[in-house]
Amino acid sequence: MSDTTFRIMQSDDVGNVSVLVNSVFDTYIAPHYTTQGKSEFRKYTATEAFLERIDHGHFVIIAVREDILIGMIEMRENNHVSLLFVAEAFQRQGVSRFLLEEATMHARGLGAELERITVNSSRYGVPVYEALGFRQTGPERTVNGIAFIPLAKRIEGT
Repeated sequence: MSDTTFRIMQSDDVGNVSVLVNSVFDTYIAPHYTTQGKSEFRKYTATEAFLERIDHGHFVIIAVREDILIGMIEMRENNHVSLLFVAEAFQRQGVSRFLLEEATMHARGLGAELERITVNSSRYGVPVYEALGFRQTGPERTVNGIAFIPLAKRIEGT
């Protein structure tokens, strides 16, 4: 990943982050969601919603390669993955793994004593998270039309 830069999202990155997330969502996840679920997801990923969450304890790390946004991870309370998306052309290249590592280091830098990281994954994302060391912690649930499977990963070295 030496050709990829990982950094905290700035306010002028938000529009591109929203476009990336929604593009990947539309391709892989939206076909399995209800109309309500799609609407709820789009509210969550609107640029204003990103900015609001950043002001309230979330952080976003983006991956950029040759000035192209290729991935992002959003963390809530330093220990929950809210969003993790990688552009289609860059999937299966380790970008998610590096984003998770960067987010973990950033959370520790903020003083978090991490024992585990949680995520509520779409069905599509489960194999990705399992490859990153996450394990399912409960049954699939649906809230406001958004179906998800809870997973968690133990963090070493805390």
